[in-house]
Amino acid sequence: MTIHHLALRTDWENAQKTGEYRISTLGRTLDQEGFIHCSRDLTQLHGVHTAFYSHITEALLILDIDPAGLDIRLENGFPHLYGPLPITAVTTTRPYTP
Repeated sequence: MTIHHLALRTDWENAQKTGEYRISTLGRTLDQEGFIHCSRDLTQLHGVHTAFYSHITEALLILDIDPAGLDIRLENGFPHLYGPLPITAVTTTRPYTP
């Protein structure tokens, strides 16, 4: 199983320098939100883009995440990651195009 997270390219580039990704969602950190918002499939991810990211002009990436060993909890139909995302858990990154 793979889960997904929509990320600003600059946030992902910063995570590669520190070894972990700590952004929950647009404009909010893991520390502020308490978890990292994820999607269980690309249809759900597209809904997240439409609701929260459609006005963003900065490049967006899809982070494909292997949830093995991570504290993932399904809440309101969405997987939430409690704790930082180690960059080693990201199996693929690719540009998001609506």
